[in-house]
Amino acid sequence: MELLGIHHITAFTKDIQQCYDFYHHILGMRLVKQTVDHQNPAVPHLYFGDRTGQPGTVLSFVEGTFNDGNDAIYAYCLRVPTDRSLYAYKLRFDDFNVKHDAVIQLNGRHALPFYDCDDRLVYLISDETNTGVQAGTPDDESPVASIHQIYGVGPVLLTVRHSLITASVLHQILQLERTGEYMHRASQEPVQVFSMATGGNGGEIHLLQQHTEQAVQTGIHHAAFRVRDLESARQLLDKAEIQHSGIVDSHYFKSLYFRDLSGVLFELGTDEPGLTVDEEIDTLGQSLSLPDHLENRRQALTDQLKPIRKDAL
Repeated sequence: MELLGIHHITAFTKDIQQCYDFYHHILGMRLVKQTVDHQNPAVPHLYFGDRTGQPGTVLSFVEGTFNDGNDAIYAYCLRVPTDRSLYAYKLRFDDFNVKHDAVIQLNGRHALPFYDCDDRLVYLISDETNTGVQAGTPDDESPVASIHQIYGVGPVLLTVRHSLITASVLHQILQLERTGEYMHRASQEPVQVFSMATGGNGGEIHLLQQHTEQAVQTGIHHAAFRVRDLESARQLLDKAEIQHSGIVDSHYFKSLYFRDLSGVLFELGTDEPGLTVDEEIDTLGQSLSLPDHLENRRQALTDQLKPIRKDAL
């Protein structure tokens, strides 16, 4: 199985308007798609990313409630160009009263922990000393200067009670290489680093064994990885007798979902056709996008969904 890097992260948000305000107006990410949850079209689904919404830069949010669980994706990182970018965002966070901690190191790279509109732990991580999977393209219309903008997603941080199980899936099934280890700042437990493709921030999974029985509540639904050949991936999962969703057409890419025995939900997705399949780059995210099978319900869904107010904070 050949993975090309992180594809996207999907999480729940308790309030879609607050989510838009935070991720666009404060973090400066571009809204690249307004759509709905295809399984429940009454629920809004927003995608944020770089200027073009390319895989590897995208966060998506579905309005809903968080799920408790011990085995989880406990945090994700957002890539910024330099160490100086972290301090530019720190000043921005102070201006907008965003809770944040001091700059730390994650796997030898500087990172700024903060808490988003859902009080979820997120890290800004510097690409200054990073190599590997390339980042995206800045957006000229962002409220954040292009030299500091978020332009990629990753690494993804996992915490599970049975790390050997998840490590086995990452290495033997997904064929990631174990490329490093560092100490988790709070718990002083070792964090294993697994890399896909050319590695770096856009191609790393960090795995921490959770020793506490206390449930965590992150609201992160799944992590998706870019795959070159989805059919080959399906066959590999079948051979390993790992249950999966089968190939699903989500309109913007094809993918399949599976869980490891610790309960972490992973998605393998194609790059094509991409978020520009139904919108031009210059107009991404400006109107409601629907897959073909929901077009006949456009008016009803438009009336039902809460409109996103896009005026500045």
